[in-house]
Amino acid sequence: MAKNSGARRTDGGKHQGGWSGKRSVGTGHILTVHGTQVEAVMAAAQRSGLLHEKSGRIGGRVSPALVEKAKARTGIETDTDLIEFALANIALEDKFAEKFKAARGKVDPDLKLGF
Repeated sequence: MAKNSGARRTDGGKHQGGWSGKRSVGTGHILTVHGTQVEAVMAAAQRSGLLHEKSGRIGGRVSPALVEKAKARTGIETDTDLIEFALANIALEDKFAEKFKAARGKVDPDLKLGF
């Protein structure tokens, strides 16, 4: 399923378990609104050791429209990098929404808010 479209590596060409995405010529910035999120997730996955060994293989049938929409939103060009980002995003999920909801109404009443 994974194919390499020849996208430039974002780690300067060094193999460190990095990923590649669409970059603008000259600036090196990802051409998407969500580029910062992609970079943050992949950097966290790298720091967590989730990208070191790449011997696993995954395959499946998915809608081409789903793949193209996901690539357009992330700026990621290759199927392999898109799958890697999606899996890293799930693996690193911080459950913020659940924790935020659980904290509802639990602010210390003695907390000085300054107004």
